[in-house]
Amino acid sequence: MIRQAIPTALGAAALAALLGLSAPAQAQQDVCSHRGALDDAYCDEDRDLVADPPRDPSRLRDPSTLVFAYTPVEDPALYANQFRPFTDYLSQCTGKRVVYFQVTSNAAQVEAMRSGRLHIAGFSTGPTAFAVNLAGAVPFAVKGGPEHYESYRVQMLVRADSPFRTLADLKGKRVAHTSATSNSGNLAPRAFFPELGL
Repeated sequence: MIRQAIPTALGAAALAALLGLSAPAQAQQDVCSHRGALDDAYCDEDRDLVADPPRDPSRLRDPSTLVFAYTPVEDPALYANQFRPFTDYLSQCTGKRVVYFQVTSNAAQVEAMRSGRLHIAGFSTGPTAFAVNLAGAVPFAVKGGPEHYESYRVQMLVRADSPFRTLADLKGKRVAHTSATSNSGNLAPRAFFPELGL
């Protein structure tokens, strides 16, 4: 994993991004005293919960073109245009060509980084842990501004004619979640539902 010094302005570019520029798999470290939850391809000797850079400098990558992707959306072409100022700025900062890569799912995005086809990505909150553990991604920025980072609220949605009006009304009932890797649509509710008796 290359940890590059990225200009502060880039970190403030309002993007939850992850950098992954090391050769994946095989013998990232022949001997690793601590991996934590990381894939066998990575090591976390310093115990900071992310992959350490390879000890062998020949395992570092320096691609001439950087590939960037943002979390999958219904209209990926729209995001390609919206992120053009960011990719242009990233190109200016790095002196490298930067291309936008459209992903169709969270799993495809993580796998693209894991295989080395994706170098920089804006992950949703849920897949971030998968990207760190499976692809060796190292988070370095979150969306937000100078005063605060962006956040969101989890909402329960029911049909207008539903008898359910509060979370307590759902006790003992089955509920549908969104994607298994979605934080707001699955992981967070599974974490706080038990405290609510659900």
